[in-house]
Amino acid sequence: MISLAAAAVPPESTQQAIGYPSLFLLVMIGALVPVVPTGALVSSAAVVAFHQTAPFSMLLVFGVASLAAFVGDVALYWLGQRGMSSKNGSRWLEAIRDHAPEDRLEQAQAKLADNGVTVLVLSRLVPAGRIPVMLACLMARWPLRRFARGDIPACLAWAVTYQLIGILGGSLFQEPWEGVATAVGLTLVISTVPILWRRMRGPAA
Repeated sequence: MISLAAAAVPPESTQQAIGYPSLFLLVMIGALVPVVPTGALVSSAAVVAFHQTAPFSMLLVFGVASLAAFVGDVALYWLGQRGMSSKNGSRWLEAIRDHAPEDRLEQAQAKLADNGVTVLVLSRLVPAGRIPVMLACLMARWPLRRFARGDIPACLAWAVTYQLIGILGGSLFQEPWEGVATAVGLTLVISTVPILWRRMRGPAA
């Protein structure tokens, strides 16, 4: 029975061949469409890598996740720029605006004017903070190159943070699926609690 169960589990090389491209694609799509819980994806991948014996698994998760987030961010910013320069706008620009409430946008614009790139770096670590800051950059007419330079450390810090959450979840349990469930739960709590708190306080708070 043990041998049959072991045979049913794909080898690590197969898991990596499927897992890393899938992680890249999902994180990139999540950066373009801000409804996919990309932090939970990275944390889950970190749990799986934590339980693997293959060398550099954790480093590969970090590299793939940060690169995918960067590519998605830059692509969305470029699409937003096209919308800003068009008389009729674009559906991508409208999607960015829909995820940037007026009060959050005003805060992002004020902080961006005072602190510049630092705000862009921190925005990826704050739940629902990325899109308002990105829109503020668009409205400030930041060139794509300037945005990309600031987004590199932002994506690196984001990938490290959620990977550490995954490592924490993976280290608590022997079974990978238990660590994955814990990591997903932690990331969802981190992502949703601040948003719910702001909604409970109301726009005037």
